[in-house]
Formats: sequence, structure tokens, C-alpha cells
Amino acid sequence: MRLFALSDLHVNHAVNRETLQALPAHPHDWLVLAGDLGEKEDHLRWVFETLGPKWERLVWVPGNHELYTVPSDGPDGLRGVARYEALCALADRYGVLHPEAPYETWPDDDGLVICPLFLLYDYSFAPDGLSPREAVKWAAASRIMASDETYLHPDPYPTREDWCRARLAATEARLAALKGKRTVLINHWPLRLDLVRLFRIPRFAPWCGTRATHDWHVRFDAEVVISGHLHMRATDWRDGRRFEEVSLGYPRHWRTEVGATGYLREILPGPAAPELRHAGPVWHR
Repeated sequence: MRLFALSDLHVNHAVNRETLQALPAHPHDWLVLAGDLGEKEDHLRWVFETLGPKWERLVWVPGNHELYTVPSDGPDGLRGVARYEALCALADRYGVLHPEAPYETWPDDDGLVICPLFLLYDYSFAPDGLSPREAVKWAAASRIMASDETYLHPDPYPTREDWCRARLAATEARLAALKGKRTVLINHWPLRLDLVRLFRIPRFAPWCGTRATHDWHVRFDAEVVISGHLHMRATDWRDGRRFEEVSLGYPRHWRTEVGATGYLREILPGPAAPELRHAGPVWHR
């Protein structure tokens, strides 16, 4: 049995849907879907119905795109927490493990727990000392502005950073209760600022995570940490723990001749830790 991961499927793009339909069956393996499957509930439903029969189990965490409430949703479109809870209910109907479900033990290792998380961001990946509002202005000075500012509503929380703080507190309590178990931590947004490499748009960083999770890989004994969001695929090591960025991305971000099959990342058992002299990331093109 193996655990694979892929994120940022963006199935509103036809070519992304086509390559996912071509994925071979893995009837004895699990697949992590680390967020940004699409913008609509129908997008998630399509992914669950297309990939669910090919895998023994799907694990899903939301990204920012799943949480968007767009004009086509109409005046009654769900926002914020209500939208998130509706998507978790949809995952339940398809038997997909999600952040509100009980964590599950990896079948091949009863000391290893699969932990899907939903943590959001609090703008603290901006330079030191900037408030969230100042971080947005700092990004805007380079003509960078996330669509989240328009479409990702935090209701009933006053702000996205307030929602993030609530998610952090609830998730810390759940992880702390594992008491000595090793973990696979899965979150759409990276857990560490030093893994956010945005060479062309560096000022997009405020929408990429929270500094509050900088040490979670050690605190919660992570064997692997899985994330997406950046569309910059890489394997990194910190404190002897493996970090995997597993995005597919928009059509311009992946090679059609390779297809989604070429971007599936094996998480478990996965590669061994590198020798200490190797300090840089392993890039996955």
C-alpha cells in the first residue's frame, strides 16, 4: 500500500480534467488531494466521482479556490464557514477523509496518523512588523492582489486572519491529543515561510500561510508534511522531516506530454532522508 498526493487540480480547465481522467487505477493505494480542486461544489463532486473509484481512499483538504463565493453563485451562495462545512458534508457523502473527520491511522503503520488540516493564512508571511492591511498594501505596491480579497469571505468571522486563528487553536488541540503518534500533516498552504518560493511574484507571500505553524513539523512529529498552493513542486527537508509541495497547477504550469501521472508524488513509503551535504530542494518539473 502506498500514499500518493496531488493538489491544485483546477478542473475548471478542460485539459486538467482530461489528464485526470487518464490517471491509471491504484485500487490498493490512497490519494491525498491537497486543495484547489476547483471553485464550485460541482468541481469537487466531479473529482470525487472521477478519482474515487480508482483509489482505495481519497483524502481532501480545502484550498482558497474551493472557498470562493463567486458572482455566479447568486445572492444565496454560501460564504465562509457555511461554505466550508457544506464541502466537508459533500466529502462525507463520497467517503472522503477531510479536516473535520476523525484522523485515521495509516493501515500499514499503526503509529502513523493521517492528519488533513485546514488552517488558512494570517498575512504574517509578509515582512516583519506589517499588519494584515499593511501587508496587502505592500503587495499592491508591486501590482499583486489575491483574488481571495474579493471572493474568499470569512463569515461569520470579521476577517480571514480571525478565521485562521480559530482554525489554528482548534487544530493544535486535536494534534496535541495524539500524544506520541507520528503524523502526516496535510494542509493546502505551506507551514513554513522558508518554503515559499515565488520567484516571479514574491509579494504574493502574505496569502501563503502563517508563521504560527513554523515548528509544527517538530511539535507534532511529522514524518511528512504535504502542501500545495505555490504551483512550485519540490521536496525539502527540515529538521530531518520531509516537506512535499505537490501541485499540478494551471495548464501553463505542467507539461501535457507528462500528464498528471507524471506529477503524482509518492508520499509513503517515499524517499529516504538525503545526506547532510545536500541542503537544497529537489525540484519536480
